[in-house]
Amino acid sequence: MARPLVFEKPLGMRDMLPESLVKQRQLESALRHCIEKWGYDEIVTPSLEYYDTVGAASATLESRMFKLLDKQGHTVVLRPDMTSPIARVVASLYKDVPLPIRLFYQTNVFRAQEKEAGRNAEFFQTGVELIGTESGDADAEVIALAVSCLQAAEVNAFKIAIGHVDFAGGLLEEIVSEQADRDRLWQFLQDRDYVGYRQLAGSLNITDTERRRLHALLHLRGGKEKIEEARQLTVNGKARKAVQTVVSLWEALEAYGVTEHLLLDFNLVSSLNYYTGAVFEGYAADLGSPLVTGGRYDHLLAQFGRPAPATGFAIKMDRLMQVTSIRPREITQRLAVVYPASSRQEALLEAQKLRKNGHIVITHLCESEEAANAWGRERGYEVLYVNGREERE
Repeated sequence: MARPLVFEKPLGMRDMLPESLVKQRQLESALRHCIEKWGYDEIVTPSLEYYDTVGAASATLESRMFKLLDKQGHTVVLRPDMTSPIARVVASLYKDVPLPIRLFYQTNVFRAQEKEAGRNAEFFQTGVELIGTESGDADAEVIALAVSCLQAAEVNAFKIAIGHVDFAGGLLEEIVSEQADRDRLWQFLQDRDYVGYRQLAGSLNITDTERRRLHALLHLRGGKEKIEEARQLTVNGKARKAVQTVVSLWEALEAYGVTEHLLLDFNLVSSLNYYTGAVFEGYAADLGSPLVTGGRYDHLLAQFGRPAPATGFAIKMDRLMQVTSIRPREITQRLAVVYPASSRQEALLEAQKLRKNGHIVITHLCESEEAANAWGRERGYEVLYVNGREERE
């Protein structure tokens, strides 16, 4: 007989205790205040969505979705991201709202994990979506907003790396003829397995000049000077056009005055296949995984019948919790109004008065003042013992 699952939780799920939740709520408040000042409106979508709509449109792998059957026999999923649900809303409930549309969210998403992964299957995100404009200024806006969010969250040292999905893809097309080899090189870049990338590049049947170009891709990470290096590495076509897009984006970001927090990374690729242009990731000191991920996705809305360009980002709150300098506000001294049964009404009225004056108050039934004080000391409460009967006597 299987052992009852008394204290265990499903794989990847976790409890969030009050002391951690207080800190997360402070972060969420700081981020909300920042994002709203940029003109974004908050949206909430259902935790459950139909697989055939939102699930099928999501860039999350099907194997990482939590699937269920509703009572009508339809397959539903716990939302694996928020971008696809927002696309559904913009194409339906907001179909008559003129573009551009600026929305933000603060919610949980669900992605199933392998037992060995050790990652959360439910995690919280704060994110924004700017839908309806294809200009580089829109990409610059969301990147500058990401910088503002990390500043509002008091992340002391961070950088946001900016790339373009067409640069690495276009360069590989220029140099490598076999699609299978291009796919393997792309996967190495995506996994940041640069040793594997170099080994495969060294084994290909290409010229030494072409091999040097493949290796040079790995060094295109740095400041504005990398733009010219990237331009010289390309022949023409998709990769060269991507460089020009990055040039325009960087100029807009210079106007925002945020480039000290940015760097260029032309070998940056994403595991999400719906990105179509500029992509970016934000990193903090002493944290190996990205805090922020985002980019342009111009084809997703068409799947819901309202084609529109879009860009946005998501901040992973659990990672932000590890690097923020924000500390939970000290809780005001809690009062405990303690009373014997004979003084219940007077005590509860006194507790209400104290709460109206801004105090945090709990109540506790206890027949002895001595026992009440001992109870309060053990729990860190300041005790107010209300015993109207003794006063009357």
